[in-house]
Amino acid sequence: MLAELRGLNEECGVFGVWGHTDAPQITYYGLHSLQHRGQEGTGMVVTDGEKLKGLKGEGLVAEIFTQESMKEMTGKAAIGHVRYSTAGGGGYENVQPLLFHSNSGSLALAHNGNLVNATALKNQLEGQGSIFQTSSDTEVLAHLIKRGGFSSLKDRVKNALTMIKGAYAFLIMTEKEMMIALDPNGLRPLSLAKLGDAYVVASETCAFDVVGAQFIRDVQPGELLVINDEGIHSELFAMASNQAMCTMEYVYFSRPDSDIHGINVHTARKNLGKKLAQEVQIEADVVTGVPDSSISAAIGYAEASGIPYEMGLIKNRYVGRTFIQPSQSLREQGVKMKLSPVRGVVEGKRVIMVDDSIVRGTTSRRIVSMLKEAGAAEVHVVISSPPIQNPCFYGIDTSTREELIASRHSVEEIRQIIGADTLTFLSVEGMLEGIGRKNTDENCGQCLACFTGKYPTEIYPQELEVKC
Repeated sequence: MLAELRGLNEECGVFGVWGHTDAPQITYYGLHSLQHRGQEGTGMVVTDGEKLKGLKGEGLVAEIFTQESMKEMTGKAAIGHVRYSTAGGGGYENVQPLLFHSNSGSLALAHNGNLVNATALKNQLEGQGSIFQTSSDTEVLAHLIKRGGFSSLKDRVKNALTMIKGAYAFLIMTEKEMMIALDPNGLRPLSLAKLGDAYVVASETCAFDVVGAQFIRDVQPGELLVINDEGIHSELFAMASNQAMCTMEYVYFSRPDSDIHGINVHTARKNLGKKLAQEVQIEADVVTGVPDSSISAAIGYAEASGIPYEMGLIKNRYVGRTFIQPSQSLREQGVKMKLSPVRGVVEGKRVIMVDDSIVRGTTSRRIVSMLKEAGAAEVHVVISSPPIQNPCFYGIDTSTREELIASRHSVEEIRQIIGADTLTFLSVEGMLEGIGRKNTDENCGQCLACFTGKYPTEIYPQELEVKC
């Protein structure tokens, strides 16, 4: 479903390049390809080997990085970030990368994810004299690095990383080197590529295709990569434990042309649709998907069921960012601006509407209503994931159960609320098999916390707000 309407939003995307004369321009294109991961703020920091220079703002990539603003952004390396803020987590000061200057050198940080012990660490650091400039949990790492008792930056970074808990894919850059770190559970996607002699890192592999980089491998959980003019060095700062990639990356967040751990996202979503068709048999005339992330699953459902796929919903791609806001009132107002039913396709038909998830239910109710207003005889809603019953603390803006309709209502109650003739969710087992994971135990390689309530890390009670 449309993230900007529904309120299920991945927090960030990161991109970096080291060793290329056009690093800032490459980073621009990389961030543009990751725009779906965050539309409210973007930033970039570049180095020429002597100093760091930053440019950031609240807005889309093309709005912030104009031809005029990019004139001064020159260098051989860059890191960039796209951001989606939750309520209370916005503001220019929180737009990343965060850039810090000191007598001992400069440091830039870009982060995808959420630190579940950020509040406790921040209280401890403030008690020791640290002064925070932002409300972002990312700044906690900067203070931990600065206060580390080791002589080398690498050792200070490694020590700081052992103190933080949660989901994180970090890009850290100084005048002379770039460091890349992924949390020991591997909750967020992060991959490495080569572009000529330069190294490129990104949240999704689709960014490599855009800039012409060749995929090398995924960054491993607990791994720290150090890249400088001498090459690349890899070591572990923590042992990988209970690898748990966010399942919603496959279901919803990532672009369909990205690969995660060797699994193509479009293929995974198509298989989710096929699994749905195996688990539920519905007599209908057409199958349609809610643009854009549910199209692949709808195609898979249609293929497996033999019911023809039709474009029953059209997405208006030219609505301004007024409707890309995390407030409920704007979500509800924006549904009809963003989606339109195709009357010629759905009128008089029994329609199977495939969607990737239901979070609050408001948008699902409005889409079902629109389809019936357009003349659909029946609307059967099938969801290519299980009910989301538990909050996420790892970088998705559902941090309380009160926000989740499935935590308070049964499937039948949700069906009545959204006005569907039938409502079916994919089983956890079907979802894992569709993605390509065979196990359903804690070693399945996926984080299932939002579905099962089993979190791969310790959860700290005070972390009630997800910030990025």
